[in-house]
Amino acid sequence: MLTLRSLLDPPHKLPTVPKVAQQLMRSFSDENVSFVEVAAQISTDPVLSAKLLRLANSAYFHFSRTIGSVDDALRMLGFVMVRNLVLGNGIAVAFRNTRGMDLQEFWRYNLFVACAARWLAGEAGMQPDTVFTVGLMHGIGQLHLHAAAAREVAPLDGRLSVLDAGRASMERQEWGFHHGDVAAELARTWHFPEPMVMALRQVPMPLEGREFSDPAACVHLGAWRARAELQGTTPEDRAAVFPDAVGRRLGLSLESIDARMPALAELTEGLQDMLE
Repeated sequence: MLTLRSLLDPPHKLPTVPKVAQQLMRSFSDENVSFVEVAAQISTDPVLSAKLLRLANSAYFHFSRTIGSVDDALRMLGFVMVRNLVLGNGIAVAFRNTRGMDLQEFWRYNLFVACAARWLAGEAGMQPDTVFTVGLMHGIGQLHLHAAAAREVAPLDGRLSVLDAGRASMERQEWGFHHGDVAAELARTWHFPEPMVMALRQVPMPLEGREFSDPAACVHLGAWRARAELQGTTPEDRAAVFPDAVGRRLGLSLESIDARMPALAELTEGLQDMLE
């Protein structure tokens, strides 16, 4: 029988995350993390360094001068943004051989969710970088399920897409837990802060937690918007599945989101390279 414990034990079942991403994960609980040390670690990875510099010099950030070093990129982009992007890249690398999923579609969806959630957090008066982190990481539960338990997951894949809004309910009915629980347990193993662990657990069903998590709610709304974009739904169909109760808790309405949110291609422009 598939259980959370069986997915996480023994430790060799856990994904192997690149060293620099592991260091940045530890920075969540280390207020004295060294800017210089992080830059030096990123610089030892030529592929990662090239991606970061290409991103820093992209039109997305509109910098007036050329960014020529990892140090400059860290200063211009900010430590939190760089950490988020390096973590996203590290997770993509760790799961790049995962079978049973369209990884290109999955990472496009994941980035859409993260950037939509970041925008929604700004509209709701929240700290957007934390929400962006949760958005980038919220899909790791699905990745790990497919990497560690492909046989058990395959029958569900035949019934419902991993990106479907009803997927978490089906998983919980089948196994007693869902991919948000898996994401949360991985994050706890990696020593993420407890509020982030809680948020990852609640993303699929943000109204069911003991405490309401604003970041989880933003990512949940971001997932609604990302699915609509990828599926090419009409405004009417998008409105029919809008999670109104979640939006109300954040003070966000369908009308305000539709009127103000930029296209997701615009919100994610230039960021795709970090997850390839």
